[in-house]
Amino acid sequence: MTGAVDTSGTAMRVTILGSGTCVPSLARSSCAVLAAIGSTKLLLDLGPGTMRRLLRTGTTIFDLSHLLFSHLHPDHTSELVPLLFATKYPDGERRQRPLTVIAGAGFRRFFDGLSAVYGQWIALPPATFSIREMPTEGPGQFRSDTFSLATRPMRHSPESIGFRLSTPDGTSLVYSGDTDVTPELVRLAAGTNLLICECALPDEEKTAGHLTPSEAGRMASEAGVGHLVLTHFYPECDTVDITAQCRQTYQGPLTLARDLLTFEIGANGCATIPSA
Repeated sequence: MTGAVDTSGTAMRVTILGSGTCVPSLARSSCAVLAAIGSTKLLLDLGPGTMRRLLRTGTTIFDLSHLLFSHLHPDHTSELVPLLFATKYPDGERRQRPLTVIAGAGFRRFFDGLSAVYGQWIALPPATFSIREMPTEGPGQFRSDTFSLATRPMRHSPESIGFRLSTPDGTSLVYSGDTDVTPELVRLAAGTNLLICECALPDEEKTAGHLTPSEAGRMASEAGVGHLVLTHFYPECDTVDITAQCRQTYQGPLTLARDLLTFEIGANGCATIPSA
């Protein structure tokens, strides 16, 4: 359901902060999605430009309670160091709520490497910073007071996982991260309200480890998603009709992501909110 939807029962607000890739672009920041469930705010991936886009939504880094990383490539993680460094300004006391990082197995080793380079410049007190690694060989689960999280391995790099974020009333968002075709994404996205799915390159430029529009559409159809959002566009996507290619395999509600595009998800459906 799209368009004029009654969002009085909204359970989740989702904003695309970055719809691009590693390629510099004035229009598209690198990968990042903000999900808000009440006062709980989660960030899915943290590519270059994310913190500035975050401010455009009226959100500061101190409002975030969870950072979710789909994998470790720079266009998904490289603003982690600046975020942690900024958290320590001016005295490291502004963060009042714990910050939890959730990522696939291997993230702790990755973070230890960053710490070996930056030392105390990115070190936060244990009471305000923790890491939770999820399995990369099968499904994983995480629960908090305001949401539950399910993960499954994706086909991209060894640590790649996709996320299903759900509210207590069953409203859900699925974020694929980078992936090739995999039944794990279909299982993760089954019946979800909103699937934010990577669509790196057009059908005629298929690349291993990434999806094309028709591939993303086919998996969304198999999963029976409520609304499909294609994102993570390389410049080659600007030269073809991505919507038409996706429509070969998917006939449901479809949106091509752009930075700062916002969705309200609730029991009555999914609606896009006009950009400010």
